[in-house]
Amino acid sequence: MIHYSVIPMEVIFEGFEAYSPKYLDIEVDGLMVQIEPLSGYQARIVRLYSCNPQDYLNEHYSPGNIISYQPQLAVNSTR
Repeated sequence: MIHYSVIPMEVIFEGFEAYSPKYLDIEVDGLMVQIEPLSGYQARIVRLYSCNPQDYLNEHYSPGNIISYQPQLAVNSTR
């Protein structure tokens, strides 16, 4: 990456190493997505996990979209 600026690079990239986003993998409408929780029950889609090419054409699941989600506990049954 080339960045031309009169501001020193140390100032521009200050805190860059300290940033570590918290990602979660959740299921939305039957599709697995990776999200970055924002505030409350909103999250930004980071990645879509799917083998179906048609899922990537759905703009509702595009990376960067803000979605609402409700965290739920997974229940494992041993029947």
